[in-house]
Amino acid sequence: MYVCGGDIPQLEGERIRLRRMRSTDAFSLFECWSRKEVREHSGIPELDSIEDAAEMIQFLNRLSLTEDGLRWGIVNKETDQWMGSCGYNFWQLEGAYRGEIGCELSNQYWGYGYMHESIDLLLHYGFEVMGLHRIEALVDPQNERANRLFTAQKFQMEGYLRGYRHTAEGFHDVHIYSILNRDWTQMES
Repeated sequence: MYVCGGDIPQLEGERIRLRRMRSTDAFSLFECWSRKEVREHSGIPELDSIEDAAEMIQFLNRLSLTEDGLRWGIVNKETDQWMGSCGYNFWQLEGAYRGEIGCELSNQYWGYGYMHESIDLLLHYGFEVMGLHRIEALVDPQNERANRLFTAQKFQMEGYLRGYRHTAEGFHDVHIYSILNRDWTQMES
């Protein structure tokens, strides 16, 4: 059985690295999460200060200790510049072998394939290391970029969940996407 135990392993892609978030990432996280175009479909909370961003980083890192989540910072391999974050919002092994991923990228990095590369790393880690059978993503139906991203990553859109997610603005519908280990294995071969 997979056990995280607080470890957030570094994952390497061609152009990006997924790594544990650091306190030095607080300014970049604050900048990213302060942008309306990043937050509007994601449900991430608005941060009031860089100190709030530093506390959020500590909170996200602590989730790995209790295995309630696993979040990586997405950084450029050459510059180590923080661009966004991604990870497993939750996972369940016994009886389900499934996990839910979430991600956001600062809008200045949109359109360059960084999130596509990040999702590839999450899928590899989820299927190969964690032993998941199914990986899900919940997406705001109005978030056209995310809907295109998961479709391009060969996730299947399975349905429309009414009033599924609650934010400060109220209840919101989501699309549920999934990819199974066998789908991913076929793509990899």
